[in-house]
Amino acid sequence: MKATLYPIRSWSSHLTLAAALAIGSMVPACTLAQESAATFQNAPPAAAAAKNPYAGQSEAIATGKTLYATDCASCHGAAAQGNGNVPALATASVKRASAGALFWFITHGSVNNGMPAWGGLPEAQRWQLVSYLQSLDTGTAQASTKAAASDAMVAGNWPAPKAPFTDFRYESPGTTRKITVADLPTPFATPSAGNAPQVVARPADAWPKAPAGFKVELFVTGLHNPRLLRTAPNGDVFVAETHAGQLSVFRGTTPDGHPKETQVFVKGLNAPFGIAFYPTGPNPQWIYIGDTDEVIRIPYRNGDLQARGKPEHIADLPHSDRGHSTRDVRFSPDGSRMYVSVGSASNVDDPDTTPGEKNRADILVFKPDGSDMHVFASGIRNAVGLAVDPKNGELWCSTNERDGLGDNLVPDYITHVQEGGFYGWPWWYMGAHQDPRHAGKHPELGSKAIIPDVLLNPHNASLELTFYDGSQFPAEYRGDIFAAEHGSWNRSARVGYEVIRVPRHGGTRASGEYQDFLTGFVLPNGQAWGRPVGVTVATDGALLVSDDGGNVIWRVSHVKE
Repeated sequence: MKATLYPIRSWSSHLTLAAALAIGSMVPACTLAQESAATFQNAPPAAAAAKNPYAGQSEAIATGKTLYATDCASCHGAAAQGNGNVPALATASVKRASAGALFWFITHGSVNNGMPAWGGLPEAQRWQLVSYLQSLDTGTAQASTKAAASDAMVAGNWPAPKAPFTDFRYESPGTTRKITVADLPTPFATPSAGNAPQVVARPADAWPKAPAGFKVELFVTGLHNPRLLRTAPNGDVFVAETHAGQLSVFRGTTPDGHPKETQVFVKGLNAPFGIAFYPTGPNPQWIYIGDTDEVIRIPYRNGDLQARGKPEHIADLPHSDRGHSTRDVRFSPDGSRMYVSVGSASNVDDPDTTPGEKNRADILVFKPDGSDMHVFASGIRNAVGLAVDPKNGELWCSTNERDGLGDNLVPDYITHVQEGGFYGWPWWYMGAHQDPRHAGKHPELGSKAIIPDVLLNPHNASLELTFYDGSQFPAEYRGDIFAAEHGSWNRSARVGYEVIRVPRHGGTRASGEYQDFLTGFVLPNGQAWGRPVGVTVATDGALLVSDDGGNVIWRVSHVKE
């Protein structure tokens, strides 16, 4: 089918170029920032060899910069530094790509992955935009971690959401929500938005909001992209500072709510995320780390504040030049199995015809030594967070579902994971709902696609989850799930940017509802100042929440009455 060409500035009804490029991080098959010159979006050799007629011309670069500011900066950031889920463009990867390949991709897009073709943009402007992208300083993305405040969103521009769906204006601690498959709209009921946040500095009067009886404090500040959090058996708290390539560790809590000791545990890692201690129980001998393309382990004993040995390679994982890069790691209670989550390399690429999707959009399982790898569960687009239920040893996951079908499709979810289970991606979703981008494919799988336990608001970007096993919170919280919702980019009015609670009512299952727990990370005008990523329970029963928007960790405690 021929791609439809839309005018470049038709923001209200179709994706702009910036929105299309922004899809790249959540739809990495169309990510400009994550391809090498040799493989950049599979551009034909003749196209990739095309020369930029404006190469090196200062006037063309200046014009491209103006185009970028008008059409791209709202998603990729004023300095091309990226914004959370949206990739940086000031990178060596873009510089390595040939001008012809960049031009070809902007021209032809990737329709299945939500990026329309932009051949309707004048040829000269496409080349000028390429000129600007290739002129960028590759240090810009690291130097500019905060974007200037944007007036792109103005309060009151969005209609009220239709229940049971919501947006940031209506998130409130203690509010219970429940989404069912009966509530799902048809695909493309609304346009697919490109609305990535430009994270702004937290205003002095802004603070996370928790239910009555809870206190929120800043635990740690000044971190470098803090992501997953995990509490060691001895009570030390580890954080993966992913972009910095390191793990840091915090020990104890002072009377004013800060760590007594802070150390960098290990440096020089490759986008670390998952952290697990092995063997399970009170006396681990190793700390396992999910780097983006391998699982490694480091000798570890309770109380280690710095690595006592060099990382040891345990298992290869699918390479992440394209696609979701987070790799969580968990062990079964008996220590016999190592679970590793690997997200898709795209939004909805067909694994039948896309070799890069092999062993992706899966939860893999290994022996602890890295042997005997096989797929534990499949069709899970991006299970960012894994957790093992302390009550019965079941594996649970927190999943980012696909984008590009409208504001209220497809729900993210939290679910227990059935071994051998198929959860739909990319052909089906939420049971027997076929993705129209794969109409007619794999009809035999529709009845096999499992409906997850808890459907979350679409585009929440649900990340780490944890079971509350502390004793500080009220008794009704015991055994419940907390999950960090990083926040939307593919929605006209923001949603997520919060921590949620999934009540289990003392049992081992969830009944489908969830509650807003920690909110307030978005200003009334739609600008975000914080983005929750990790959640863990400290030994004193407080809940710790990492925020890679503010580069801090928050501490939520219950105030004794």
